Amino acid sequence: MFAENKKIPSTDLGGGVARKVLSYSKNLMTVELRFEKGAVGAKHSHPHEQIGYIVSGKLVYQEEGCEDKILETGDTYYVAPNAVHGVEILEDTKLLDIFTPMREDFV
Repeated sequence: MFAENKKIPSTDLGGGVARKVLSYSKNLMTVELRFEKGAVGAKHSHPHEQIGYIVSGKLVYQEEGCEDKILETGDTYYVAPNAVHGVEILEDTKLLDIFTPMREDFV
């Protein structure tokens, strides 16, 4: 399966956040997220494993029980299932999030 990014519509989630669901199967999903400077990815949890890659930009990654960490272009983070996590955006940022299994709530 191919996902041509320019042909995939972006979903405006409000608050300076937009999401594109890229390639996915039942077991794996890639999602592009764009955040405007000052946006907040509210703390939340989900049963999926997640790896995030900062394509561009800078953010503060927050996870319950851990120190906040500033991450920028080229950095990655791992989120264990059910971990409470969120982000505060320090400059316009694009992320690539990878989930397993896929996020049925995104499609």
